[in-house]
Amino acid sequence: MTSEPASEPIIRMRGVGKRYGTFEALRSVDLDVAAGEVVVLLGPSGSGKSTFIRCINLLEAYDTGDVFVGGVRVERGRNLLKVRQQTGMVFQAFNLFPNLSVLDNVALGPVRVKKLPWEDSRRRAQALLDRVGIGAQAAKFPTQLSGGQQQRVGIARALAMEPRILLFDEPTSALDPEMVGEVLDVIKGLAHSGVTLVLVTHEMGFARQVADRIVFMEEGEIREVSTPDVFFTSTRNERARAFLDAVLNH
Repeated sequence: MTSEPASEPIIRMRGVGKRYGTFEALRSVDLDVAAGEVVVLLGPSGSGKSTFIRCINLLEAYDTGDVFVGGVRVERGRNLLKVRQQTGMVFQAFNLFPNLSVLDNVALGPVRVKKLPWEDSRRRAQALLDRVGIGAQAAKFPTQLSGGQQQRVGIARALAMEPRILLFDEPTSALDPEMVGEVLDVIKGLAHSGVTLVLVTHEMGFARQVADRIVFMEEGEIREVSTPDVFFTSTRNERARAFLDAVLNH
């Protein structure tokens, strides 16, 4: 299934396939994502959502088809740096450096990649920590923070590279329930701020509230692309209805 936003897509995927041995994780996936759009990927576990999102910046190498980010083909070599300079990633696990302060976790990327002076990068990092609501924790180390606070550091670290696209792979799945809301509030604040967001999540209420489009996946295929209102209230896709019944009535 292909969906064509009206504006020039910042992400274009055509015929993307990915295998792990005999298992087909993605089957000829087509999708366009417009600049500034918020796209949420939904579907049962094992449907290919995380593989899909990791192919966008080549954390997973796709086997067939083409992926373009900002008009640049996603592939090994010189193009990959151009792609990764445009994309930030927020993972399930926080992947912070335990030996660095929160401030330096955020400041490190621009220093290493963009050669920004440490003083300038730390100043920007502090502003980003303030933006995600944990500026007062800047001098602490990751192990001194709650899971929700660590994930907000992860979001600030991704923003520090000034990406055009932010990819979220189930950013709240490793959190205790009481910490989920604080992270989702930060992501809501980023939605429609000009940054393109592509998210894998199991938070249905959040998906309905924040998404421009819902992409429903199953068995490595895109089965439906629709607005949140259509998907949650009047989808005609039997598999999508079964998924929603299982999740919402759980």
